[in-house]
Amino acid sequence: MSRIDASDEKTPRRPRGVFVMGLLALFGVALFVGFLALGTWQVHRRAWKHELIARVDARVHAEAVDAPRKGQWPVVSAANDEYRRVRLTGTFLEDKSVRVRASTELGMGSWLLTPMRRKNGDIVIVNRGFVSPTWCAGKATCAVGPDGETVVSGLLRISEPKGAFLQANEPANDRWFSRDVAAIAAAKGLGDAAPYFIDADAASSPGKGEGNEGPVGGLTVIAFPDNHLQYAITWYALAGMTLVGAWIVWRDQRRRRKA
Repeated sequence: MSRIDASDEKTPRRPRGVFVMGLLALFGVALFVGFLALGTWQVHRRAWKHELIARVDARVHAEAVDAPRKGQWPVVSAANDEYRRVRLTGTFLEDKSVRVRASTELGMGSWLLTPMRRKNGDIVIVNRGFVSPTWCAGKATCAVGPDGETVVSGLLRISEPKGAFLQANEPANDRWFSRDVAAIAAAKGLGDAAPYFIDADAASSPGKGEGNEGPVGGLTVIAFPDNHLQYAITWYALAGMTLVGAWIVWRDQRRRRKA
């Protein structure tokens, strides 16, 4: 019998280091692609945010239009209608008012929300403005006026259902932390109400600015955080750092092979 050299039975084995480096390379590629994708997504988000700001700015400074009527309610949306300048004619149902917790430039207090009935019977809730904690002894039942039919102008806002962060509305106790028009309408027995409310402007609710005792309107804050450029730079920087790290590892491995 011919003698078989033991070395012939051995098959070349892939060094463990090569396998590990392969995994690291795949991981590096995944990181680079992920960071690059996140940076590009932020660039697109920034463009979208700037378009949104431009649309809202145009709505805020446009001439007031008639508030959507019941037939239009199903198509009212935040994307197409929020912050649109509108006007509304009707009669306030002051005995159905509620106070909603608020923090404004005037301090902590409440928004005074009062339903308004239009001539055709539509119910639209109007945020008449800010009232201090001591206004009306902390209640919402004080008559603000005016009596009879009146005109309100302001900004259309979309309902805020369920409540605020960690603070759910308590309709049974008449405690409100968000302007949930459907829940307010149900609690006050108003039936079907518009899916939006109107933030009255300063002309409609002059409040303390005119020496009156009523709520202070015109305090709507319109602000859209725009940090997308910073986020994009961060993600792209991380992608660049991934490339630098990969180059350092490759250079180190090359030196070791030459040694």
